[in-house]
Amino acid sequence: MAQGIHKLTARKITTLTKVGRYSDGAGLYLRVTANGQKRWVLRFTPTAGAKPREMGLGSATNGVSLAQARDLARRARYDVSQGADPIRQRQTQVLTEDGEVPLFGTFADEFVASQVSAFRNEKHIAQWKMTLTKYAKPIRRKALDEITTDDILGILKPIWETKNETASRLRGRIERVLNAAKARGLRTGENPAQWRGHLELLLPKQSKLKRGHFAAMPYKDVPAFIRALREREGMAALALEFLIYAACRSGEVRHVEWIDLNIDAGTWIIPADKMKAGNQHRVPLTSRMIEILEQVRPFTGDEQYVFSTRSKTPLSDASLSAVLKRMEITNATVHGFRSAFRDWAGDATDYPRELAEEALAHAVGNAVERAYRRGDAFEKRCLMMGDWELFCLN
Repeated sequence: MAQGIHKLTARKITTLTKVGRYSDGAGLYLRVTANGQKRWVLRFTPTAGAKPREMGLGSATNGVSLAQARDLARRARYDVSQGADPIRQRQTQVLTEDGEVPLFGTFADEFVASQVSAFRNEKHIAQWKMTLTKYAKPIRRKALDEITTDDILGILKPIWETKNETASRLRGRIERVLNAAKARGLRTGENPAQWRGHLELLLPKQSKLKRGHFAAMPYKDVPAFIRALREREGMAALALEFLIYAACRSGEVRHVEWIDLNIDAGTWIIPADKMKAGNQHRVPLTSRMIEILEQVRPFTGDEQYVFSTRSKTPLSDASLSAVLKRMEITNATVHGFRSAFRDWAGDATDYPRELAEEALAHAVGNAVERAYRRGDAFEKRCLMMGDWELFCLN
């Protein structure tokens, strides 16, 4: 055995507890972390004059033996000698044949792909991919079993107060990815992204932070806005007007299909997979809403979507907001018209609170009440939404 290599022994590895890096020779090191984890690391120089790089070779704690680490290091050094990049090669794999723990980014991408059928729509898939790519970038190139609480805090703290909703969802998504990794035996110990009993002690609770709300036009200003809106042409303007009368969300209106509508019965049924809460929702079709449908039918009647573009796809989320921008409306958002409707129902009518909440597809009552309630007060909501339309057209 050449001097300067194979410095470690299996017995010595089990006794090492002090944080640090211990050389076995030829660039192979055993790294002992503050949480007691032991990982194999290979340090190598890709090309002459290049900066040294480090490549993880697996966890000694989770079963990569000294002999296996040496063999992995030997193969990686051979790849380097042939001009290959062993790190780039490994990043394309989820699990290597030798049991190497994958990187967070690789595993997260695989996890999202495996959960596609569980997502309600493509928007949620895109949101998962975006947050786990953009905001989780600092840990995407870290091995799953190397991610610590400090790593999670480093990601969350910069956006915890400025982008509270995004930060909360990001934390939950990282937690799910790491839970999945643990279930597959790729991690041990507590989840560093867990909220209860962990991050809740290190980050301010959301209830104490300023929450953002969608800017809403005062309901008394809606009739004047409707008059100005009806002077504009275009599919987006019609979709926005339709949305206001329906008090629905942007995505629900933009993705309405002709098969969802029964114009003769005055009913629009939104399937569960298009609803935020995942429950089917019936919407009354008012007189003006039916007029809008008849107005767009010559343009999109043979297509899938009611409010579609020339490419036969639904209008984009930005298209409705663009109408407000072109009209120089700065004190309101598209989603805010739901709040305008709710304020009108509460301040200017005698309709019960529960009826207005039902119109907005909000959960009404506690879990027991919802379990026994089977109706959706559709007939009463027809009257309420008719009155809302009359107010808007006043």
